[in-house]
Amino acid sequence: MRVRRRGLLRALGASAVGVFPARILAATVNEFAKERAQMVAEVADLARATAADTGRAQFSSAVMDTMRKVPRHRFVPPNEIASAYRNRPLPIGRGQTISQPYIVALTTDLIEPQKHHRVLEIGTGSGYQAAVLAELVHRVYSIEIVESLAREASERLRTLGYANVEVRHGDGHAGWPEQAPFDGIVVTAAATHVPDALVAHLKPGGRMVIPVGGQHRTQDFLLLEKRPDGTLSRRVVLPVMFVPMTGGKP
Repeated sequence: MRVRRRGLLRALGASAVGVFPARILAATVNEFAKERAQMVAEVADLARATAADTGRAQFSSAVMDTMRKVPRHRFVPPNEIASAYRNRPLPIGRGQTISQPYIVALTTDLIEPQKHHRVLEIGTGSGYQAAVLAELVHRVYSIEIVESLAREASERLRTLGYANVEVRHGDGHAGWPEQAPFDGIVVTAAATHVPDALVAHLKPGGRMVIPVGGQHRTQDFLLLEKRPDGTLSRRVVLPVMFVPMTGGKP
């Protein structure tokens, strides 16, 4: 997914991380530290540039430290490793993408993660957003509708040591009733509306981030917060464009 700001993105494109030499394809995690640091610097620049919309001129140090740590190159296909630390979305196959690092950081910051939190993610993809969340919260439950992606992400996260992430294959519209309620819910694909089940699965005081709108056009990136009486506050954070959320629509 990419935030839809043409002028801003053109400006960022001029300073984006360049294509890496072929030798880095077999590099260890530590050899990407410089590229991750540059990616995080670009995320910080974009946070400042979008502050008037998001209300956040900077993201928490915990979120930025996590972005600096998680090896994004382990969550992209081999032919995309050279672009892993560019601040842009990348294809991961099956018509899906790994989100732009800025959006991953913004999403994570918006739910205000705490160490004791339990978070639900809808749309595991390659597992990158789940890994970022796992560094910051007690447990992550992630649902992926594409069975092969769910299986691969689960294995990838396990291999990387993210024992506090559980991935299941299923329809995200229905949420995860057995593990509800959640302190935070992150939806990484565009829904036509906010699913009732996800609202029901959010704790009072909990926060949900979800893109809402149609396919192939700008969507609203929403921040929802459940009040103590069960009603929701709702704020449009940014115009965005995500791949569509598929499955049922309860």
